[in-house]
Amino acid sequence: MRISVDRDVCIGAGQCALVSPDVFTQDDDGFGTVVPGRETGAGGPLVREAARACPVGAVTVEEVTG
Repeated sequence: MRISVDRDVCIGAGQCALVSPDVFTQDDDGFGTVVPGRETGAGGPLVREAARACPVGAVTVEEVTG
């Protein structure tokens, strides 16, 4: 799994960090970001729910095969 937040789309609502604080946080400007080292979603059972909770669809969760 690969997780990312599109800063050009993010409005800083913080829903990702509220739903899955072990994977997402907010930077100094208030925008959502992935916690360093958690780009694969390791230890984040609510990652997909956090992506669905984003009101502007800035969070992407991609399945990586291979």
